[in-house]
Amino acid sequence: MAGFIAGIDREQVTLFPDRLEDWIGEDHLVRVVDLFVDELDLPALGFERCVPARTGRPGYHPAVLLKLFIYG
Repeated sequence: MAGFIAGIDREQVTLFPDRLEDWIGEDHLVRVVDLFVDELDLPALGFERCVPARTGRPGYHPAVLLKLFIYG
């Protein structure tokens, strides 16, 4: 997702000894949504702006927004 606003690395250690991955169970719904959207071919499904613009402030990747929409 180069060229888009990127989230924090899930393996990054925070101020506390826990990682974000440790807080989410292996069978949690958010993992299913994450894997499902990652497997989609967004441009083939008609999603526009899957390629970042060369100018201006970078936007959020359409896959990230779709994951939030589905989970929400």
